[in-house]
Amino acid sequence: MTTVQDLQDYLERFAPAELAEPWDNIGLLVGNRTRQVNRLMTCLTITPESVEEAIQQQANMIVTHHPVMFHPVKKITTDSTEGTMLLDLIRHDIAVYSPHTAFDSTAHGINDLIASAIDLSDLMPLQPLNAEQSHRGAGRFGKLSSPIGAGALIARIKTFFGIRSIGIVGSFDRNIESVAIACGSGGSFLPDAIQLGADAFITGEATFHTCLQAKADDLMLLLLGHFASERFALQALAEQLKREFQDIEIWASEKESDPILWA
Repeated sequence: MTTVQDLQDYLERFAPAELAEPWDNIGLLVGNRTRQVNRLMTCLTITPESVEEAIQQQANMIVTHHPVMFHPVKKITTDSTEGTMLLDLIRHDIAVYSPHTAFDSTAHGINDLIASAIDLSDLMPLQPLNAEQSHRGAGRFGKLSSPIGAGALIARIKTFFGIRSIGIVGSFDRNIESVAIACGSGGSFLPDAIQLGADAFITGEATFHTCLQAKADDLMLLLLGHFASERFALQALAEQLKREFQDIEIWASEKESDPILWA
């Protein structure tokens, strides 16, 4: 019998809390640790659609990338979308665990998966955890085996993520050898990418002023969209959990989608 605690223990070993950003809210957020888990769903975000799917599919646990109750909650009522979702989850005894930024930064986590997809090597974090563990931390920086044109890198990214369009800051007329990565809302890592001498910086989304800064510093900035830059990894996590917990039915949400339409 596998319990919520068993899954929590595994996820904490895979994505240790010390890797999470200090502002984050990770770990077991809803649920009974002794609850038996027979069916588990992964998703990028807890939404009315993903909650409905979990209930319909009789999930006992959800592993979501983005935390529910990211900000402190003073009341749980049906007056808010979050309150309604929490009441539904509690009513159906569905536990919720979020690894969030620890999953971003861990070995074989989201940023590592992106680095592997575009064939980067000699990886290092953009922001090391500390001096003693300089190989662990947030974001990734690495080098391609040989320089490729910006267009070829963009094509490689589109193929892996299965997307038709991305936001681009900078000229196509350049070769790319070194690449920085920060999934999700990673624009704050731009100064680190510049300091390390990256030719290109891949992230999900960034502010207008971050884009202007990238242009001024002649760094190619590639914006995949927040959803695209992370959702694929929740499918990978579902497959990873299947291998570890073969007595559980595990799947990635089939109902959640990018709220932004890309024309």
